[in-house]
Amino acid sequence: MIIVCKNTAPQAKIDKLVKELEAQGLQTHCSTGALSTIIGIVGDTSKLDIEALQAIDIAENVQRVSEPYKLVNRKFHTDDTVVDVNGTKIGGGYFGVIAGPCSIESEEQIVGCAKSVKAAGANFLRGGAFKPRTSPYAFRGLKARGLELLLTAKKETGLPIVTELMGLEHLDLFNDVDVIQIGARNMQNFEMLAELGHCNKPILLKRGLANTIEEWLMSAEYIMSGGNNNVILCERGIRTFETATRNTFDVSAAPLIHKLTHLPIVMDPSHATGKSWLIKPLAKASVSAGADGLMIEVHPNPEKALCDGAQSVTPEAFADIMDDVKMLCHFEHKMF
Repeated sequence: MIIVCKNTAPQAKIDKLVKELEAQGLQTHCSTGALSTIIGIVGDTSKLDIEALQAIDIAENVQRVSEPYKLVNRKFHTDDTVVDVNGTKIGGGYFGVIAGPCSIESEEQIVGCAKSVKAAGANFLRGGAFKPRTSPYAFRGLKARGLELLLTAKKETGLPIVTELMGLEHLDLFNDVDVIQIGARNMQNFEMLAELGHCNKPILLKRGLANTIEEWLMSAEYIMSGGNNNVILCERGIRTFETATRNTFDVSAAPLIHKLTHLPIVMDPSHATGKSWLIKPLAKASVSAGADGLMIEVHPNPEKALCDGAQSVTPEAFADIMDDVKMLCHFEHKMF
């Protein structure tokens, strides 16, 4: 349920109403926008009388929220959420580009890649230290050593870093990581999501291989229900009957997400297609569709990459992609 307060409502009366609701065992979440304050109510709201609430002098409107996701819902928070990572922002008109190799292989590789993507305009560095692989015999990352190398690249370039958490037992190793990525396979690892709700770091939540938009938003709800509001959604393609690409890139997810939720969305054409030559047109399509950012895999020598070389672009190709992305962002009034 939400209560939209009148723009003339005194803060003291809003605070009084919040206390009365919480005294009934309900959780409240206040969102103050340019024109009004919205009080979101979570819990057993069946005992609340809508007519009585509408009669309160500070109430403009009262309505029940039918969707199962509440905190994530745009009805609860009408303004776009802007996730601020050490001064670098995503959402609300701010566009973020996360770039780097699928797997961290060496200091030379990750530092060199970090410098090249920063020069091209990326404002976040990605790199996998712990890698989820379908085959147990494939390269599964340098693990803790990989995180050390990623932090070296961060020190060299100043770029905030994004890397994937595979299990809660590794969480202490992520103290200096700026954005924790939750991969597609862990999108519905609810114990992990609940624990990350108590974390003070932004979470990049990838859509599962075959999950619906609603299931994805419910996973975000797990994180937000624990108190962590800094969630970035990432569309990385879903599994369909199509075999021409690695996955099917759901470009419609960008406008849909903006309709349903206030959270920012980043698009990952690398994992979605598995083909480096498709990244440029789909990156451009993502900007036009309203995405708040991109995640692109970049490797200095894709042919010799230990992981996902076919979907990685060279630093030179990435710079070319960024030229077009910057022009489109300017046209769409998005800020880097």
